[in-house]
Amino acid sequence: MNLKPLGDKIVVEVIDEPQTTASGIVLPDTAKEKSQRGKVLAIGSGKLLDNGERVALEVSVGDTVVFAKYGGTEMTLDGQELMILSERDVHAIVE
Repeated sequence: MNLKPLGDKIVVEVIDEPQTTASGIVLPDTAKEKSQRGKVLAIGSGKLLDNGERVALEVSVGDTVVFAKYGGTEMTLDGQELMILSERDVHAIVE
């Protein structure tokens, strides 16, 4: 991948999850909601404070994360659906 995020930004590959109803009906693409889970592909160097210090990010490359529904910037690179997010848009790391 040729993306290097800056500061407290991270690049996440969105995990495409099949969505089904409670009765087991698979929803078509037009009715699906955007997935809020993804795998971290790249991280920035951390948030730069006013005193010049950097705060390290809490996520690492390879982590699976849950992120804000309407956060970040969507893009497609080499056929991959990616999100560029601020670390504050990440709600949890899936363990």
